[in-house]
Amino acid sequence: MNMQSAQAGVDRRAPVGGLSHVIGDTAPPLSDQTIGELLDAAVERWPDRLAAVFREQGVRRSWRELQLDIDRLAAGFMALGLSKGDRIGIWSPNRYEWLLTQFATARVGLILVNVNPAYRIAELEYALNKVQCKAIVTAASFKTSDYLKMLRDLAPELEHSEPGALQAVRLPHLRWVIRMGDERSPGMLNFDDVPAGGSDALIAQARQIGGSLGCHDPINIQFTSGTTGAPTLARRTRVTPTESRSAGARCQSAPMMKGRPTLGKRSQSG
Repeated sequence: MNMQSAQAGVDRRAPVGGLSHVIGDTAPPLSDQTIGELLDAAVERWPDRLAAVFREQGVRRSWRELQLDIDRLAAGFMALGLSKGDRIGIWSPNRYEWLLTQFATARVGLILVNVNPAYRIAELEYALNKVQCKAIVTAASFKTSDYLKMLRDLAPELEHSEPGALQAVRLPHLRWVIRMGDERSPGMLNFDDVPAGGSDALIAQARQIGGSLGCHDPINIQFTSGTTGAPTLARRTRVTPTESRSAGARCQSAPMMKGRPTLGKRSQSG
């Protein structure tokens, strides 16, 4: 808002004089904290407050408990040899493991690749190869989709492979298949085995790595549905989800236009 407009008392948050250009609220300021920093701040403020509930899995975690689960999983990923910049796919409906994987990968600079739960074999193969996933965390199934069967069809080498040593012709970059659930599958690691492999020293190292990350580091790669062709991807930095939180707060005070809030757009948000 320029000085002339301010002096005239013009509210630039709504169209003026037939112009469509509006300027959204600039308070509260957009956050430059990383996902890990926001998690730690929540734990410090509300350590024993309930943070996550997954009723169908019987999971209830306070912020402190959630942080501990995340740090153990992050250390477990490091124990598998995964490091900053590596891509990990997640193929699952809404589960506690999904939440942990998102925060744990963010903790140590891994990039989580969100695989559409509705993907079939061709789309899955394209997505994993396009971004060169080294690992995938997968549910056993969802609705009528048998995820484990589709992975075995893509990588029949799993049947005779040790976990972490996959050499698949059609998925040449994939090494680890991490499955949810208690059943064992040839060539795959069970999800609960990953945090079990993280030592206290690796947890400390994971936290150190988290402290070195910046808000503009990549955190996610997301794909479109691919209904009109091959799925296209978009990279999200840590700024995107944290600024969405700040923008939501702004939305509450924004003027309403035809039932919708009008908000400005920050071009450097990534």
